[in-house]
Parts: sequence; structure tokens; C-alpha cells
Amino acid sequence: MTTTSNTLELELQTLQDKAQEAIASITDLEDLEQLRISYLGKKGQLSRILGGMGKLSKDERPRIGALANTVKETLQTNLDLQRQTLQIAQIQAQLVVESLDVTMPGSSRPLGRLHPLNRTIDRVLDIFVGLGYGVATGPHLETDYYNFEALNIPSDHPARDMQDTFFLADGRLLRTHTSPVQIRYMETHKPPIRIVSPGRVYRRDTVDTTHSAVFHQVEILSVDKGLTFTKLKGTIKEFLKKMFGKELPVKFRASYFPFTEPSAEVDVQWQGEWLEVMGCGMVDPNVLKAVGYDPEVYTGFAAGLGVERFAMVLHKIDDIRRFYSSDMRFLSQF
Repeated sequence: MTTTSNTLELELQTLQDKAQEAIASITDLEDLEQLRISYLGKKGQLSRILGGMGKLSKDERPRIGALANTVKETLQTNLDLQRQTLQIAQIQAQLVVESLDVTMPGSSRPLGRLHPLNRTIDRVLDIFVGLGYGVATGPHLETDYYNFEALNIPSDHPARDMQDTFFLADGRLLRTHTSPVQIRYMETHKPPIRIVSPGRVYRRDTVDTTHSAVFHQVEILSVDKGLTFTKLKGTIKEFLKKMFGKELPVKFRASYFPFTEPSAEVDVQWQGEWLEVMGCGMVDPNVLKAVGYDPEVYTGFAAGLGVERFAMVLHKIDDIRRFYSSDMRFLSQF
């Protein structure tokens, strides 16, 4: 078939009509892009028609070329308009799906509260910080030296039986008390010092209403010239007064701890009963020597308490296991 300018002109007009009809019927942006490629791409229908221009005369080519450009611009304009229309429709549909009725009541979520153990620890720390103590912490994974040796508990000492310990294969252990923090602190600080050390401790204990293999302690340590047991008693009485909210009868009973001498258990009369609440004593000279302090110059006192014990007393909790149950009915009360 002979290619003439009239033939190409008819093909271009037919192409434009078909393309405009197809563009108007498209409802998807991806389909619209495929249609554009089909008509205006490098291997599209318009390019195939223009491939016949080589057989036209020099006089006919400019007119057909101008007509082809007009067709291309018309189709491109229609494509752009349809793309804009589809994009607007897509945005409107998305707005409908994602729209929010701001007049509807919001979904309420329960407000978070501090765990009773955290509340108790914070209360203890606030009291001692108010008395001039700084807060010190240390690692949970300890060495035998810091957990026992430096605290006047050598390997053959019977006091090791007082604390059933979790040992690791490499000889390290999970700390059985927060006293190692005191040793680490004294090694890097010179007297006078006053610190309070809160933290989690671990012992191989049978779990029941008052015992747990994991629990929390807070210990205090003060080292300076001229510290006496009388000052220790005054500090503890002031702490208990602030902790319980009033001055209560306090009793100190002679006891034994390897790292203090003399040592005492502290009882407080609460709601008609005597309760054992903490232990205390003057720092043993061997402990001071272990950290390079001269016991002829410095003396110190220390005391320690179980956080769970205080929390149970203050909040009238009957079972220590409630602290670790994650029961929202229990936790929401605090």
C-alpha cells in the first residue's frame, strides 16, 4: 500500500480520536501510564505512524510533522488532565477512609503508675539525699573479692553459709547484697563519704510469702573521723521517723554481721507490734583496711534494709510474690 500524506493524516486523526476515548475511560493511574506508553512511547503507535514519513515528498513532510506534533501535544494534555483528575480522586478517597470524627469521645488508656517497689526505693533515697548522702550503684555480676573477701568474709568463713549464692561457671557470682558497691566506692574516693546504694540482689532462697530469690536492698555507708554508734542510731531514728511519717519506738538488738562490729538489728514498734526492719553496725576495721583507709584515723557506720519488707509493711501487703506478678488489679492500687 502506497503511503501518502492523506493516508498519514487520516491515521493520525484516527489515532487521536481513539486515544482520547481511551484516556477518558481510564480510572487507574497505573493503567493511564501504560496507555501513555502505548501511544506516545518510543515504540508506541504514534512513532509507528511517523515511521512512514520517510516515503513522503519534501513538501509534504513539514505539514505531516506539524500535524503529528499537534496530535502528540493534544494527547499529552489529555493525559496530564486525566492524571490530575485521578490523583485528586485518589486523595479524596483516602481522606474519606482516613477521616476522623473529632467530636467522638477518645479511647481512654489507664495512666501509668510507679511500681510500689520503685516508690519505696524513691522514698528511701529522698530521705537519705536530704540527709546529705549521695547515690552510688554497682554491677549485679560480681567477683568473690568484692562480694565476700573485701567485706571480711574469707573463703573459709562460716558467714558464707548465711547467703546461698548463685555462682557462674567462670567463678563470678550474682551479688548477694549491695555491700560490694560500698567497697568499689571507697576504693576510688577518700573520706569523708556518705553514700546510699540501692539495687537488686540475688540469693538461692525458697520462694514463699516473705522470701524471693530476687529482691531489693538499700544500704547506707558513712566514713569520717569521729563517727560513733550514737551517730548511727541518730541517723537510723531520723530515717525511720521520716519513713513512717511519725516518731515510733525503736529498739536496737545486738546481732552479727561479718563487715560490722559491733552490729545490731533494728526493730520498730508499728501498729502495736515490734517489727524487724533493718540491720546496722560500725564498719569493721578489716573492711577499712581492705580499701586503704586507716582505721586508727577513720571510723564508719553502715546500715541496710530490704525494700520489699518496708513496702509490705507500709502498704499492708501479705505476699511478696505480688510484687512480681504483673497483676494490674494489684498494681493499679498504687
